[in-house]
Amino acid sequence: MRSTAAVAVLATATVLVAGCGGSSSGGSSSGRIVDGGTFTMALSTDPGNLDPLSSAGTALFEISQLAYDRLLSVDPKSGKILPALASKWEAAGTSVSLTLKPGVTCSDGSPLTATDVADNLTYVGDPKNKSPFLGVFYPAGATAKADDQTGTVTLKLSAGSPFVLNGLANLPIVCRSGLQDRKSLAATSAGTGPYELTQAVPGSQYTYRIREGYTWGPDGASTAVAGMPDTIVMKIVQNPGTAANLLLSGGLNASVVSGPDTKRLDAAKLFSASTPGLSGEQWYNHGQGHRTADPAVRKALTQALNLTQLAQVLTAGNGGPATSLAVSQPAACPGNSVTGKLPAYDPAAAKTAFAAAGITQLSFVYDNSGGTAVAAAAELAVQQWKAAGIDVKAKGQSGTAVQQTIFGSGDWDIAWVPLNVSAPDQLVPFLSGPAAPEGTNFAGISNADYEAGAAAAAKLDGSDSCPAWLTAESALMSAADIVPFAVEQTKTYGAGAEFATPGQLVPTSIRMLAK
Repeated sequence: MRSTAAVAVLATATVLVAGCGGSSSGGSSSGRIVDGGTFTMALSTDPGNLDPLSSAGTALFEISQLAYDRLLSVDPKSGKILPALASKWEAAGTSVSLTLKPGVTCSDGSPLTATDVADNLTYVGDPKNKSPFLGVFYPAGATAKADDQTGTVTLKLSAGSPFVLNGLANLPIVCRSGLQDRKSLAATSAGTGPYELTQAVPGSQYTYRIREGYTWGPDGASTAVAGMPDTIVMKIVQNPGTAANLLLSGGLNASVVSGPDTKRLDAAKLFSASTPGLSGEQWYNHGQGHRTADPAVRKALTQALNLTQLAQVLTAGNGGPATSLAVSQPAACPGNSVTGKLPAYDPAAAKTAFAAAGITQLSFVYDNSGGTAVAAAAELAVQQWKAAGIDVKAKGQSGTAVQQTIFGSGDWDIAWVPLNVSAPDQLVPFLSGPAAPEGTNFAGISNADYEAGAAAAAKLDGSDSCPAWLTAESALMSAADIVPFAVEQTKTYGAGAEFATPGQLVPTSIRMLAK
């Protein structure tokens, strides 16, 4: 199950808020690199609105990489901040400055200016626009000013932000034409990326064409490299089994596949690139009128579950327990905020608590695009809750539908929504602040200990803030506000092509191979 960055922000059940890092493994192709051709990749759900600043759901985040660049990049191994659209930068206290690379152009041929960048940041920073990236990749209260003569953008932060550069490395930049007409982004792209959108068929596929003369990618990446495809097709394939079949038959060049289907792809020695992430993360609705707003009920629901068993079923035996909330590589704050903090497995105590509360039935939603392993894990959870005396009605939905449920209707008590980020400060809007639909705190969590810990951590610099962040996360576990229970290596398999996936597919890393 892929992450969901929640956004309304990230919000698909996969919520993937962002990530860097990834490694290649599996079979290595013996074919030679060939230029041109078409690279076809599966998306498990339709991205919906193609405005890259409208959502951080996994599908949109994946597809936005093709047409939209970021200001900075992050080395997947060391975590070092590297150039992207910006050639140099400086962050000190509450001030950040970035100088753009010269010669960067948009897909319509116009130059990218510092004003364009500042306007992107201002758009995200205005709460009226309800960008899911506000407070996640761009600090709330920050202001941006541009100097087009020097190509410099200066940010003034309202408070400390230990990982502000990591956030900017995930923020897509839209060019002037898209800023002026956001509705146009549904059918055309307006970015500086290596590809541009040429056809959009919602629910079916999205086609992109390579941009000649692209030379400003991270670490000097360009489209003048041998092996890059002329065309990229992002095809909606909701069933992982179908995606696996298409990989084996040559109908796809790439797809994320999890669960039992990975065994036959590994046996076929297909190329794969791996990225670690949370795949199992349980949320409770704290909203008024929901029984899960009661801490005793949340504790009992957690005690009723054998989380070790759930993790094994969800990951088809390929994963393990979660130890923190921000695990995308390179993780800014590696450590353990989970072990020993969650209510321990105790179905007898859960049964007593349910009886005392007079609670008999709850609703449970999950993303069914994760395939048979996710469905099996959801069924196991329902069985374990039933054994503890409570009837939980499970409903599998598409990633887009789950997003609409948790951020829109609010018609849920329990949800599996794995949010994947690399820095703990990127989770603050999902774990505190205004509840959906006014904010991105879709579960309506209000934990004073977490909020105090996050505020203290935000005043510290970089990795110095990590102990405070981990302590803050532990407060959420102790209150059973959120239950992370499974981590696994998400594999993107390749057939007839190789690539890198530090969080998402890197377009300039694709190399087509001779059949």
